[in-house]
Amino acid sequence: MPQPNLFIRLSNPLIALVLRSPLHGMLSSNTLLITVKGRKSGKTYTTPVNYLQDGNSLYILSSNERTWWRNLRGGSAVTLLLKGTEVSGKGMVIEDAGGITEGLRTCLQLAPAYARFLGVKMVDEGKPIDQDLLKAARSRVIVKVDLA
Repeated sequence: MPQPNLFIRLSNPLIALVLRSPLHGMLSSNTLLITVKGRKSGKTYTTPVNYLQDGNSLYILSSNERTWWRNLRGGSAVTLLLKGTEVSGKGMVIEDAGGITEGLRTCLQLAPAYARFLGVKMVDEGKPIDQDLLKAARSRVIVKVDLA
């Protein structure tokens, strides 16, 4: 199982500290803390993640090499520290290529600047190139959280 890179291991505790503090506004417009329960161990895991919000749904993109999201397969309750407030929701992992591609399309509608991060070219009034979406989908999963 791959280990997170050194930067992530060092920066995540600092990001979590800021998100739990009165200074959370520096990061909380696009970063939250998600707490998930291990399916086998029952242990809770909290990690900072970037998100995009569409009404009562949040979209979280993750590398498919990371492991935190695997506890949400089949859907599971999550606790979020969202903009300084603890909220609950149901998280569901989208792992199939078609679902990820459509999820990426939604994310790019919400935040076109993600195209550069994802390596997706945009054409014709901000529409993503399908081949680029498919390529980006190969290395990612999407966690969709529906807020309670």
